[in-house]
Amino acid sequence: MNKILLGIGVISLMLGVKMIYDARPIVKQYFSFGDENEATLGIKILGFLFAIVGGILLYFNV
Repeated sequence: MNKILLGIGVISLMLGVKMIYDARPIVKQYFSFGDENEATLGIKILGFLFAIVGGILLYFNV
């Protein structure tokens, strides 16, 4: 069970960092509405939450 949670934590952490770093290209590729800045902020906040959850899972399973 610990290895599964460790894998989920690593994937979640990597996905969060990817979302934070590449928020604007992700928004340009997948969304086509006018206010790009709000969508970028939303993607960055979601990525931050994924990174926090992944970090917590890694901390408690290592």
